[in-house]
Amino acid sequence: MKRIRICLMAAGLAALLPITAPAAEKKYSPGASDTTIRIGHTTAYSGPVSAFGAGGRTLSAYFRMVNEAGGVNGRRVEIISLDDAYSPPKAAEQTRKLVEQDEVLLIYGVSGSPTNNATRAYLNQKKVPQILIATGAGKFNNPKEFPWTMPFWPSYEIEQKTYVDYVLKTRPNAKIGVLYANDDYGKDHLAGVKAALGAKAASMLVAEASYETSDPTVDSQVVSLKASGADVFISATTPKFAAQAIRKAAEIGWKPLQFVANASSSISAVMKPAGLENAVGVITAGFLKAPGDPAWANDPGIKDFLAFMAKWNPQDSPQDFYALVAYTNATMLHHVLKACGDDLTRENVMRQVGNIDHVKLSLHLPKVVLKTTPTDFAAFRALQLQRFDGTRWVDLD
Repeated sequence: MKRIRICLMAAGLAALLPITAPAAEKKYSPGASDTTIRIGHTTAYSGPVSAFGAGGRTLSAYFRMVNEAGGVNGRRVEIISLDDAYSPPKAAEQTRKLVEQDEVLLIYGVSGSPTNNATRAYLNQKKVPQILIATGAGKFNNPKEFPWTMPFWPSYEIEQKTYVDYVLKTRPNAKIGVLYANDDYGKDHLAGVKAALGAKAASMLVAEASYETSDPTVDSQVVSLKASGADVFISATTPKFAAQAIRKAAEIGWKPLQFVANASSSISAVMKPAGLENAVGVITAGFLKAPGDPAWANDPGIKDFLAFMAKWNPQDSPQDFYALVAYTNATMLHHVLKACGDDLTRENVMRQVGNIDHVKLSLHLPKVVLKTTPTDFAAFRALQLQRFDGTRWVDLD
């Protein structure tokens, strides 16, 4: 009888104890383990757009900081960043190495439409995430046909619509000239201008001039755009050529209302080489807070970024647009990896990037909100027009 009573008491105590759910099963794809997450990345450390290299250095530095603080969910993040020289064949070669030899979990943050286009089919065939890539070309937001590719840059269509809407509002009789790279990047920008103008393109778009990234300068193209009578100049260019175009326009006395793609809005890599006095009045469609802008002097996000650059990447200027972009995008990758928890499969990575819900990153402008769905990977929904005043970018509204 006593034994029965003890058994009943034990059963009663067991009923009062909390039920502990079994630990979630850890799941891994190649490139992830209990201790490590390997991330693949390529960018132009050399070649005509080597300005992109600041982004690669900043990305690597960011995760050195994260690793020193304990990593992501207790795992060390290993960034393997290779030079693609902004060359599609080189990007394809380096990406294959990252996937087949280094066995990375995913490819992250590659800059440029041509380079990402060179690897998209391969990565989708291999079912390797190609995420948070730095291109706004509309073709990369196609989850139905390319479910493993996710862009993380304001679309060029949205960017050009922002410029064209401003032109139509302030200069309804404008004559527009466009300088663009003869590649996917430049052609997508040009298509965005035409789409935003609609039927008005026939009368308002008076000149188009293209260039190759191997060209030494775009001086002749700028001269021809001036000769067309254009009084609005949209520069859909990479940094080196954006600086040349601004400088050449000033040299020949051409003073159009001038727009520069946000990909080439770096003060240190574009405005300073162009001549700060020559760049006064240039407009861009921004999405990031600017270090040095008095409006953000006491902003916690800017303070953290400046401290990070001073300690972890002193090689690059905190004024460098590509350093700023890379830091911001790295915080998004950090967010995604944390959200994956112990399910570090490639399928779960894509679930996370396809369900970003109003995430606010510390360096994004207040109007910028990020949201994705499984059928729409375009995270950016709005941009902020800004004008360069010779020192910094100032909001237009």
